[in-house]
Amino acid sequence: MMSMQRKSFGQMVCPIARSLERVGEWWSILILRDALHGLTRFDQFQRSLGIAPNILTRRLDALVEAGLLERRRYSERPPRYEYFLTARGRDFRPVVVALFAWGNKHFAPEGASVLLVNTKTGDAVDPILVDRATGRPIKEPEYAFAAGPAASERTRRKYASANRATVPGKQDSITADGKRTARKRTAK
Repeated sequence: MMSMQRKSFGQMVCPIARSLERVGEWWSILILRDALHGLTRFDQFQRSLGIAPNILTRRLDALVEAGLLERRRYSERPPRYEYFLTARGRDFRPVVVALFAWGNKHFAPEGASVLLVNTKTGDAVDPILVDRATGRPIKEPEYAFAAGPAASERTRRKYASANRATVPGKQDSITADGKRTARKRTAK
């Protein structure tokens, strides 16, 4: 029987593809969810997820290698480890919150089994993604993806043609600090 080899997204320039290379396997996302809830030990993750030990070991190793978790030994004999979120792992929290909200909205016909609540009031909250600079919700057509400072010419063309309908006449690019700069047109 022929096995399919998994495609690696690690060298692609797309930030979504690069992110999926690190967390695109569903167990990884669920392990990170549990780590964000304070779980640190192998047996805790295994009990929470009902995951086979060999798969859990591979996923934890991959998350450590990707810099999302840090492994710390807490027992010498037998050797046992705890897994703590790194800054990179903690930065995954908004992704988990977004998946949670999307899942509750579209895939919970029986109603929400888990709520996100304000810890001071106990009120359920409905998370949205906002622009840090303005505080405005990020929604179309006011916001669109654009080529960044490290974009290839192919990526620039892709986003320039995609954004013509929503951003007429703009041939700008975005600098590393988020500022817009006009691109010079070259004669053909």
